[in-house]
Amino acid sequence: MTVVVAIDAGTTGVRAIAFNQRGLPVTSSYREFTQFFPQPGWVEHDADEIWGAVQLVLADLTTALAAADETIAAIGITDQRETIVAWNRHTGEPLHRAIVWQDRRTADYCAQLEADGALDRVRSTTGLVLDPYFSGTKAHWLFTEGGIASDDSVALGTIDSWLIWKLTDGATHVTDATNASRTMLFDIRSGEWSDEMCELLGVPRHVLPHVVPSSGRVAVTAPSCALGAGIPISGIAGDQQASLFGQACFAPGMAKNTYGTGSFVLMNMGTECPVPVDGLLTTIAWSLPTDSGAPQLTYAYEGAIFVTGSGVQWLRDGLHLIENSSDVTALAASVESTEGVVIVPAFTGLGSPWWDPYARGTILGITRGTTAAHIARAMLESIALQTRDVVDAMINAGGLPLRSLRADGGAASDFVLQLQADQLGVPVHRPTVPETTALGAAYLAGLAEGVWGSLDDITENWAVDVTIEPSSDPTLIELSHKQWLRAVERSRGWAKEDTGV
Repeated sequence: MTVVVAIDAGTTGVRAIAFNQRGLPVTSSYREFTQFFPQPGWVEHDADEIWGAVQLVLADLTTALAAADETIAAIGITDQRETIVAWNRHTGEPLHRAIVWQDRRTADYCAQLEADGALDRVRSTTGLVLDPYFSGTKAHWLFTEGGIASDDSVALGTIDSWLIWKLTDGATHVTDATNASRTMLFDIRSGEWSDEMCELLGVPRHVLPHVVPSSGRVAVTAPSCALGAGIPISGIAGDQQASLFGQACFAPGMAKNTYGTGSFVLMNMGTECPVPVDGLLTTIAWSLPTDSGAPQLTYAYEGAIFVTGSGVQWLRDGLHLIENSSDVTALAASVESTEGVVIVPAFTGLGSPWWDPYARGTILGITRGTTAAHIARAMLESIALQTRDVVDAMINAGGLPLRSLRADGGAASDFVLQLQADQLGVPVHRPTVPETTALGAAYLAGLAEGVWGSLDDITENWAVDVTIEPSSDPTLIELSHKQWLRAVERSRGWAKEDTGV
């Protein structure tokens, strides 16, 4: 049997999964790695430790696949996107710990750039906002306060670039357009690095990787790779774009939401770059090769929701309303409504479409009759309501109707998906293969190597585990959403400095 191996380099660990031609997982392995917090708001990773974890999971797959007499057709790589690492081209040694997407050390620099009037240029060129979330200001820090010299010995890249460098023993320095589009250094219309953004952020272009299509052979593994030598590396995508691809959202208007600690909603917007919209990010969904030689870019709107599954964790660890996160569904389902209780879980501000860092969590509508069950249900309803706000913004901006939503992630329970279907008024589908991020990377690699002949072949592989249709009274749903919006307004701006709070 022929399989495609996906390397999923996440924020807390690395997973490798081998998928067969039906898009089903055959074997997998996982390793965690260390999180470093050298100062408040700083988050770092050891790039060598990430590489070591990759080698361990690949070694596990090598043993399992050899025992089953299975052949590896290609490798696909997906990663945590905005995390950045610099290393020496000659020695392969990291020059600093990787700065993680969660890191906030460049917040003041972002504020200064905005005060200097750079926001409009950043949005129109890159589709992003001025936030330390993205890689460009992290790179600026490395070349200034980080003390890295910007000479020809330096290579810089996101984690996909680092892993491909290591898999090829330094022979290949590349990234794909999805990862490049998260750096704040990339022109999402031309599909090339932006000289203007590089100059603005003080990042020399020569340190950056070559940008290749998301699907297409870029290199083969070196003998030092735990899988062995000569295996094509043929697929690259950032994790949320890989999930969109793995969910087979190939037509404009198709959307997915990954329900995890937070949630990421992506909607396919087609091959014309949409106009930047306040509250949403414009990103490249994937880049596929064409007969003309120039890759075809597909775009997406993206909305980031900061608190979904982590809200349930707060009920468990902060309020001690439940013993295990899985207990929340039974507790929430024990009442038929929240009886007017609304939770806005803005624990670290609000993400899309509000982008309000000063918002704070609120619980409104409490009466003497409020119970733990009402609070649990309100927390789960907040997941569906936040997603609706993002989807509404996408529909209003792009003019594309949403016919259904494809869902994945650990918080995508039947109960939550029913709430979601009711709020959106469309069916919500959860696929049979939940590892859609790794699957998307595998599909991109296998598409390049002929394991799958077309997007239609991938679409045929996509299968539904459960479809949940809207079932609640639309009038009541609209009333609940209006109540939610009132609560959001009360949470916004709570921690602004001028309040003295």
